Amino acid sequence: MASNKVVQFEAKVLKPKQSSEGDSWGFVVLPIEISNVFPRRGRTSANVLVNKHQFQQLLEPDGNKSHWLKLTEYNLNAASIHYGEQVTLTLSPVLVEPEPELSPNLKAALDSAPKALATWELTSNTAKIDWLHWISSAKQETTQIKRINQAVDMLSEGKKRVCCFDSSGFYSKSFSAPIAAD
Repeated sequence: MASNKVVQFEAKVLKPKQSSEGDSWGFVVLPIEISNVFPRRGRTSANVLVNKHQFQQLLEPDGNKSHWLKLTEYNLNAASIHYGEQVTLTLSPVLVEPEPELSPNLKAALDSAPKALATWELTSNTAKIDWLHWISSAKQETTQIKRINQAVDMLSEGKKRVCCFDSSGFYSKSFSAPIAAD
């Protein structure tokens, strides 16, 4: 169970060096002492307040035992935030992790495998987030499809957690915060 501790800190809103064409978003990297309020180093949801705009967002692991926060174009606009601006953020862990959204490919695979779907439905939302993170962390679509098939096989066997996946990226260095534009 997550704590209900509320933390506040100031951070500079960074623009990512690389983003999809037409995709405008920003990010902040959480100081480790702020990240420590959250129940895990992997993906975890946070209640966020910035410039009187409140929203819920999934924090991403930065590979250094902390997190980074993506600020979507909608949230940047709603909070009147600009790149390079210093903002005060108020964060708190969500008390119950929300049900994650499935990709169409995973949903179709689970729908076609009753045993896997039954295990999925009994799996905690935190573990589901790890399954989705493991699948989506593959860089190539063919690898993602392979992981979906592996997930269905493991879930069909009754496994509720993805095996041997470092969701923090710390030990494998597979995750990091985006690189900021100059």
